[in-house]
Amino acid sequence: MERDPLADHERKQNGGQRHRISATSLVKYIVAVQLRGHKPVQSLSTINCCLPDEIERNSHRMTLMNDPAVLGVNERATNPTGIFPSQTLRGLIDMGSVTAPTPISDDQIQPASIDLRLGEFAWRVQASFLPGPEATVEDKVRAFGMHQIDLTDGAVLEKGCVYIVPLQESLDLPDDVSAFANPKSSTGRLDIFTRVISDRGTRFDLIRPGYAGPIYAEVSPKTFSIAVRTGSRLTQLRLRRGRAEVTPEELFHLHEEVGLIDAPFDPEEVREHQSLSLRLDLGPDAPGGIVGWRARHHTSILDLDQPDNYDPGDFWEPVSARQGAIILNPDDFYILATREAVTVPPDYAAEMVAYDTLVGEFRVHYAGFFDPGFGWHPDDRSIGSRGVLEVRSHDVPFLLEHEQVIGRLRYERLIERPKKIYGIDIGSHYQGQGLKLAKQFKSPN
Repeated sequence: MERDPLADHERKQNGGQRHRISATSLVKYIVAVQLRGHKPVQSLSTINCCLPDEIERNSHRMTLMNDPAVLGVNERATNPTGIFPSQTLRGLIDMGSVTAPTPISDDQIQPASIDLRLGEFAWRVQASFLPGPEATVEDKVRAFGMHQIDLTDGAVLEKGCVYIVPLQESLDLPDDVSAFANPKSSTGRLDIFTRVISDRGTRFDLIRPGYAGPIYAEVSPKTFSIAVRTGSRLTQLRLRRGRAEVTPEELFHLHEEVGLIDAPFDPEEVREHQSLSLRLDLGPDAPGGIVGWRARHHTSILDLDQPDNYDPGDFWEPVSARQGAIILNPDDFYILATREAVTVPPDYAAEMVAYDTLVGEFRVHYAGFFDPGFGWHPDDRSIGSRGVLEVRSHDVPFLLEHEQVIGRLRYERLIERPKKIYGIDIGSHYQGQGLKLAKQFKSPN
């Protein structure tokens, strides 16, 4: 007797017991069955749910889910793996896989990610946490929460404190689609430690395939106290099916085509680490002799939603190198830059790999996303953009030297080229950058 995939799905999701399912879930099930070639359920009378009105309201989702323009490609043929581009993200939003009480605007959709917005309040909590497999985020907040803060008219999040903020966006992911998050570039450059958590989650920033429920931002300003409000955007979310990391041989071929970095590299090192090494720029040719910026300890409040508003000198001290080296003060926060200019072709995305403690007790780069088109120009492969690095030494002073390896860049394929490409045309702030502070600061003199 052929197994009923719906019954199997119901039992898996409910501890082996059948349960009442929504019309939305039924629509997703029917389309999934069709896409994978199973026979449909013989009789809807075997399904314990209420159908007519909800099915009518959600029937358009069946058309969307079968539309190759929404899925990115025809899943019947290839079921491709990789990161989802902008047009596929918009299709998933229209399908209801990403929802919010207020419309998700087009400017939230980046070439390969969705900007997530803060909700109406924040909880101040005693400590960072993961919910674990048996608890929701709100279960933990009830146990470790201190007080609630209204964000609708704006509020200050104090440095050194930990906050949990329900995000406006919630998820209802297909069973073969997962999500992963990173702080936005400006968030990282302001030293705002930001991670996404989900109910019954066991890892930060990673959301399991098929997850349905709310998502939350853990926000902990480390250097500056910040002003935020409902709708502020601190983090971004990528969706993907499986993994599509670029192999070393593919990296070599891609580098020959477009020039991924503007410097030679060791092929054996690329094969060993499955990624490209990036080195630190502390050379003598830095404009004005400034190779980086160190955050001041005592500053005024910084409003995240005020671009090009602050004098850098009120928040930062310039850093100069001595004989091609600097010494990091323990727990001070620095903005530095890579020696290499980086290019991310439009069919790919990249991510800065987490730092390796074997090369030093310092953390590099909170904001790990490099969007499709970063540093890329269709007619000039020499353009590139420097990687800007957020750096902090832990426990002890640490010496950094010119051209020291500071991080590694890993590339991953998209399922297709995005209709939005990173750059000036979509208002990207960091295309063609050198050593650049967050967008909230005016350009230094």
